[in-house]
Amino acid sequence: MDSGYYAAYSALLARTEAMDAASSNLANANTSGYRAQREYFRDAITGEGAADSQLNGAVNRYGVLGGDQIDLGQGALVKTGNATDVAIQGQGFFAVKTIHGERYTRDGSFQRSKDGMLVDGAGDPVLDAAHKPITMPNGTIAVGTDGAVSVDGGVVDQLGVFVAPATQLIPEGADEYRVNDARTLKPSQDYSIAQGELEGSNQNIVNGSLQLMLIQRQAEMMQKALSAFHNDFDRAASEDLPKV
Repeated sequence: MDSGYYAAYSALLARTEAMDAASSNLANANTSGYRAQREYFRDAITGEGAADSQLNGAVNRYGVLGGDQIDLGQGALVKTGNATDVAIQGQGFFAVKTIHGERYTRDGSFQRSKDGMLVDGAGDPVLDAAHKPITMPNGTIAVGTDGAVSVDGGVVDQLGVFVAPATQLIPEGADEYRVNDARTLKPSQDYSIAQGELEGSNQNIVNGSLQLMLIQRQAEMMQKALSAFHNDFDRAASEDLPKV
């Protein structure tokens, strides 16, 4: 079979999968703390001796989508004036305790619950640097750039800010992630906390729209190419094979 058919098919598969990620990015362009997902490509065949394999040389000329990785780039900060809203400038994620275990987010739209616990929008406790829930007495709340939480001038706890490799972060919903291997999770050493602000998505709406349109057109081109190959195969089957 013509190798061009494989090239068109693998390209269509890659563009179709990339379209899902681009659509999700665009849909969450206004979601606080959202981290866009970017596609990456890999060789079709990997492992020892793959570079010298004849099959590897035949198929690795075509793009094979390896999957999506989280873009850890900074999003723009937006002032809210709410004392319990916080944003991370730099690397890291806040930690929250859900019914499924610890999850990590850049969405710092927190609030103090009736029992004095700092919680996220879903009511899940926000964790400190020791992975413990943060509780606060009534009073004026202040959060330092290092994440220290104070009430009426007295420090009561410190926000936990943690980092993990992008390859270890598994999305759950629009703005939460779990870590595939907890051993890779470490306290962040490169961050600053901004109180009274929230971080927006790191997906630009204009760029996201253009990217989605480009991927759609590329997918359409590959569909047309496959149709052309199918027509050639049909003609060969009906005209050339009977002559053999």
